[in-house]
Amino acid sequence: MAVRDLRSEAAPAATRMPGWRRTRRRIGMLYALPTAIYVAVFFVVPLLLVVRMSAGNWTLLGGDRGLNFPKNFTAIGSNTLFWPAVAFTIEYTVIVTILLIGLGLGLALLVQESGRWSGFLRTSFLLPAAIGLATASLLFWGFYSPTIGPISPPLEKLGLIHEPIQFLGTSLSALLSTVFLIVWKYAGFYMLILLVGLQAIPSEVYEAAAIDGATRWQTLRRVTLPLLRPSLALALILCITGSLLAFDQFYILTKGAPDNTTVTVVQLIYREAFQRQNLGTAAALSIVVLAVLLVINAVQFRGLRSADSA
Repeated sequence: MAVRDLRSEAAPAATRMPGWRRTRRRIGMLYALPTAIYVAVFFVVPLLLVVRMSAGNWTLLGGDRGLNFPKNFTAIGSNTLFWPAVAFTIEYTVIVTILLIGLGLGLALLVQESGRWSGFLRTSFLLPAAIGLATASLLFWGFYSPTIGPISPPLEKLGLIHEPIQFLGTSLSALLSTVFLIVWKYAGFYMLILLVGLQAIPSEVYEAAAIDGATRWQTLRRVTLPLLRPSLALALILCITGSLLAFDQFYILTKGAPDNTTVTVVQLIYREAFQRQNLGTAAALSIVVLAVLLVINAVQFRGLRSADSA
């Protein structure tokens, strides 16, 4: 008799479960609705518009003048600034990525252990990341200025130099000066990402390595770096993506000078859209950049998954 009572009580509960699941699903969809609307309005719709513009003869003031696909894409290779901009962007990305990941890892290892000065050092390293990139670029533009900067005038008065130092005068000096700005600003940010990964590594692993007689270099190479792979992959993806999309720092510091040798791909898109007023070509360039970023990120994610499964 008791068994029959339990079954009769469980039956209505089982019949109520599908309805409860549907209610929870609807509640979840309701919570996700604002985000879905935001993504649709500010990402999906603009992306579809860019795709449409890339296939048409769009001008900044004249609007759509009809389809001309694939003329905008075939005209990219004939642009005299395209391949120099690609080469310069890749060069800048390689240098910045190596310096930021290397310096970020070094700073993270430096402040990994809690000590008297660790909190102060972490805050000091991370503080430049709180400054906006445009603001930091303007600050460094004044710092590099041969007239109002704090370097050249005092040295000239002391007689150590006879003319102002041109930090942005050549393509190499402009590149290195911009790289210095980016490393100063973002090294603490990547230190934070890698520091979180370092603190997630169990201390027992280091104790076992010490018992086995591993040196610091062996511990770093065989214990720390393999276990830090997810954080390194995240930092690498963010660094490469951000470097390939570099615009603010070069637009404020150099504007492509000297002789268009510091023009990045995103600067080229800006020139096509707002200086040459050719939105169709600018949209086509944007589609190409998006496709390249998707391929790069997909390769990185695949490499991360294969490394984790190995």
